[in-house]
Amino acid sequence: MKKIRISVIGGHAPSDECYELAYQFGKKAAEKDWQIICGGLGGVMEAVSKGVSEAGGEVIGILPSEDFHSGNQYLTFSVATGLGWMRNALVVMNGDVVVAIDGSYGTLSEISYAKIMNKKVFSLSSWDIDGVKKVKDLEELIREIEDFLNAQL
Repeated sequence: MKKIRISVIGGHAPSDECYELAYQFGKKAAEKDWQIICGGLGGVMEAVSKGVSEAGGEVIGILPSEDFHSGNQYLTFSVATGLGWMRNALVVMNGDVVVAIDGSYGTLSEISYAKIMNKKVFSLSSWDIDGVKKVKDLEELIREIEDFLNAQL
């Protein structure tokens, strides 16, 4: 059976609260056997990777540099691209859904790519814009993702 892949996008310098949200989401995603795709660096990317890693799941980092060793220490797999910010399109392309936690304009660019690709985007303490489903907490996020995925079957 195909694994569910969740692209997680977000800030490189999140608040402690957003770091913890990303970490907890990573743990819950791994418990559900969802595979996480992220940008592979610090901040939200590191937090979600750490949560996934500690819960025994898989996380793939799609890195901006040509050095596949440049990702955070919690990645299961890393993919070097040499594309810089342009790798954002690859991060969202490879998920069944996209989760935004925190973030600034890099995250906004990823949301834009996701919407161009007709991906479902969930926002937790991130952008509040048309076409993005804003959720209030982790429990609602998990429930909304599950409802969306079940509707796709």
